[in-house]
Amino acid sequence: MIHGKNFIGYELKAEGLNSFQTFSPANLQELPELFVQATKQETDLAVNKAVNAYKVFRKKSGKEKAAFLRAIAEEIELLGPLLIERACAESGLPEGRITGERGRTVGQLRLFASVLEDGSWVESSIDPAMPERKPVARPDIRKMVQPIGPVVVFTASNFPLAFSTAGGDTTSALAAGNPVIVKVHPYHAGTNELVAGAIIRAAQKTDMPDGVFSSLNDIDLSVGQLLVLHPEVKSVAFTGSFSGGKSLYKLAQKREEPIPVFAEMGSVNPVMLLPEKLKEDPAKLAATIAGSLNLGAGQFCTNPGVLIVLRSPEAEAFKTELSVQIRKLLPEPMLHRNISSSFVRITKDLLEDPVIEKLAESDLKAGELRGRPLVVKVSGNDFIAKPGLAEEIFGPFSLLIEAEGVEELTEVLKTFRGQLTASVIGTSDDLTTFRSQIEILQQVVGRLIFNGVPTGVEVCYSMQHGGPFPATTDTRFTSVGVDAIKRFVRPVAFQDAPNAYLPDELKDANPLNIWRRIDGQLTKEPIKT
Repeated sequence: MIHGKNFIGYELKAEGLNSFQTFSPANLQELPELFVQATKQETDLAVNKAVNAYKVFRKKSGKEKAAFLRAIAEEIELLGPLLIERACAESGLPEGRITGERGRTVGQLRLFASVLEDGSWVESSIDPAMPERKPVARPDIRKMVQPIGPVVVFTASNFPLAFSTAGGDTTSALAAGNPVIVKVHPYHAGTNELVAGAIIRAAQKTDMPDGVFSSLNDIDLSVGQLLVLHPEVKSVAFTGSFSGGKSLYKLAQKREEPIPVFAEMGSVNPVMLLPEKLKEDPAKLAATIAGSLNLGAGQFCTNPGVLIVLRSPEAEAFKTELSVQIRKLLPEPMLHRNISSSFVRITKDLLEDPVIEKLAESDLKAGELRGRPLVVKVSGNDFIAKPGLAEEIFGPFSLLIEAEGVEELTEVLKTFRGQLTASVIGTSDDLTTFRSQIEILQQVVGRLIFNGVPTGVEVCYSMQHGGPFPATTDTRFTSVGVDAIKRFVRPVAFQDAPNAYLPDELKDANPLNIWRRIDGQLTKEPIKT
């Protein structure tokens, strides 16, 4: 049963006067439960609990934290069909998609648990003392990363599980040893409540401190602002629009102690289709691109929002095949009225621009809240004059840029700002011929994809899901994969510290048997004294 209250650590509270309901895109109706917005007092209590929890949680061993993450995964799975049904109802996404997203969510929890058990993620580095060194003796210096303190996570609208309450931001922050306060997304507050309850049960079962996790309902942005400005909050993670992420970033910089805001703010993920590859099978390429464009009604941060081709007979064949594919695409449900109306309005305005030509639109009737797939075309020269045409449009849309020649193609590529991804579709000869153009793209992306579409983000050690501004606020970090943990730690060096005072990761005997860098060399060997 959904209760609509706020999780303030281990307490449930609903003292506020403002409430809201979630909306079902599937049946175009509001769901019955009322969710009570957190008050300022409840927000302060959640942060205060997180501060006290941090004192205990940051000292938990890797094995203890790993057990916590695994328990969260188990509790999420125990929710069974209830979670799947609620997430489908609040998002309009199909059961298969939500089931897969649940698998990704519990999978990344278990991945981070294995990382914690390995222990090497703390990047232990030891430079033993050299008292006999001339002309100056070297002190004993040892360094590792440690958690930073309470983290606020803003959940995403388009991933009700994998980028939400127990998603990658929460998982990596908890793995690092930081308490987490989730600011609930109002589009899927019921789904959030079910998952938040699972996290709380896991925390209690594994003897985690009260306040290690809280979840606060919010409808009018006030709770989010209170959290970002709270002096005890040490970091913020956000996935959403450029305007939302930039606003939070600016807010955090106004604090007496500015804090990092790791905001993933979207991308158009340009796809460059090169001439020799277009000759091989334009119909297959068109079908692949169209499927990626309409996946989840285009509501992915990795949607292929821009296609780039050189004018040629092969490009003409590709455009013809792409038009065929787009016209037969089924309009898919969008996540909410606001997202649907924004998509309709922005694409309508775009089509009124005289430099834009409609290439193809789905022939199938789009019911209410269903995004009608659309591809428009612009010349390379016109795009260079108006690079703002490549702003992200959240939905099943792509802008095809047709460059007149290699020189114009190069200038088109130079207009792009930071992106999460770019894709290069080409033969080996293409990759040689257009190497300099590919390198231009490489400078503005976090992930460069060869002969594949951008949709689909693997959770693994090598993934980079981030990019230069405006794709994210800090290009050095990823929000997906093992390295996401690096956002929520800071390095601490210990100089001439007694061995008994040192963390286990830095002690001479290496009691955790982890990989460490000693005098620059990776080893698991203890330090002999």
